[in-house]
Amino acid sequence: MSKMYNVAVAGATGAVGVEMVKTLEKRNFPVKSLKLLASKRSAGKTMTFKGEPVVIEELTHDSFKGVDIALFSAGGDISREFAKSVVDSGAVMIDNSSAFRMEDDVPLVVPEVNPEDIKWHKGIIANPNCSTIIMLVAVAPLHRAKKLKRLVAATYQATSGAGAKGMDELLVQTRQLLNNEPIEPKAFAHRIGFNLIPHIDVFKDNGYTKEELKMLYESRKMLHEPELMVSCTCVRVPVLRAHSEALNLEFAEEITPDEARAILKNAPGVEVVDDPANKRYPMPVDATEKYDVLVGRIRQDISRHDKRGLDIFVAGDQVLKGAALNAVQIAELL
Repeated sequence: MSKMYNVAVAGATGAVGVEMVKTLEKRNFPVKSLKLLASKRSAGKTMTFKGEPVVIEELTHDSFKGVDIALFSAGGDISREFAKSVVDSGAVMIDNSSAFRMEDDVPLVVPEVNPEDIKWHKGIIANPNCSTIIMLVAVAPLHRAKKLKRLVAATYQATSGAGAKGMDELLVQTRQLLNNEPIEPKAFAHRIGFNLIPHIDVFKDNGYTKEELKMLYESRKMLHEPELMVSCTCVRVPVLRAHSEALNLEFAEEITPDEARAILKNAPGVEVVDDPANKRYPMPVDATEKYDVLVGRIRQDISRHDKRGLDIFVAGDQVLKGAALNAVQIAELL
């Protein structure tokens, strides 16, 4: 990459924004200038990029003059409010919120899954939901080989999915529980310390949560399979960082575990960790701060009378591949 780019990060002080800045540096993205944008209360503070302090500026509609690429992780309302200003300035918005994901004229992209969709952007490219990203990095290579027909998922989502406040709440509640102190949930609907909460985002009329339906509709859009059947149960677990998922897959063609391993070993963004005899399988503690999605527990679905079903387990860093890294990879493709 010989050209240098003026880059802005909106929501720079949040958990994902901080990781976006780190990822730009670690991947040596060709940054000519870096503009860090946040709320008025953060303006004037500094963050470090390549050893140099960068002063945080207040996010305004005039923030994007001269900017080539704007990475957004400031929430859907903020993204909707500033989208026109970004596009009108000539910049490309790579948005980490759910604001534009299902808009027909906005590409929804995971570079390992559907990089070709970037070509038809009109100034905005959407970053998918973190759980969908982690799932599809593992599933897309198998889909290309054997055509996925149906997917049933159970997620084990870390508190990092709720940002810094979610992670802080787990740490605080863990100490409170160990000291027999009273607990008052704030970031989550219930206590998260030593507990599971089968509730992420709001419930819809059909009994599914919005998070669960995101995985359905986003998968259909990115795989270009409008009839794909997907059912999910999303669960918050007392893990600091990295989401895990148990996936049951049904294909149009027969596929064996050995075939699946061979396909996944050659797939970008995937690390096969599948050696149960030596107690090696994907775990969030091992996926934390890794770029690749870990895939293992690959086995034939024994509830079927044919070999068109597989069960697999995946783990991926929600803050990195599930958010910041994916956005920077999109910028690299641009």
